Amino acid sequence: MSQKSVEIVIGRLVTDEALRARFLRDPWATLRQLGEAGLELNPGEVDALLAMQSDFLNALADWVHPRLQKAVLKDDPDES
Repeated sequence: MSQKSVEIVIGRLVTDEALRARFLRDPWATLRQLGEAGLELNPGEVDALLAMQSDFLNALADWVHPRLQKAVLKDDPDES
């Protein structure tokens, strides 16, 4: 179950601009919220995700086709 959660978290981080912004501002809180939503991560996986460089995440996001990105609305409360 844990590897699947890692794949989901990484996928969401590169396709969801608002989530990525929250993660880059406060990675611990973001991972905790994802865990509360049912994405189980073990301590090693959490450490590895926390070690991901912001430039790397942003570069991955740039490589994903815009039609696969989650649309971000200006008044989206998740963006703050």
